[in-house]
Amino acid sequence: MIDKEHLMEILAEEECLAADGFDEALVGCTYGANVVAVYDINKMVEILMEEGTDYEDAVDFLDYNVVGAYLGEKTPLYVNFVTQEVHND
Repeated sequence: MIDKEHLMEILAEEECLAADGFDEALVGCTYGANVVAVYDINKMVEILMEEGTDYEDAVDFLDYNVVGAYLGEKTPLYVNFVTQEVHND
């Protein structure tokens, strides 16, 4: 496992694009021929909501302006982590 500082160094060396203002949502990078930054989309929504945006507007903003934007082969990827509720029956 790498720390955030090392991750940022890797992304800089690979000339990866970053999602401005969402450093706290950065969760990793891809490996292989095309290294790109990977962000947690739910954390990005939380960041926008902490800044005063409501949930629906945050999702719309990210869909239209961030996730939907293709900026070339170094465009970041955005993941939606699946969580599972534990039921103790």
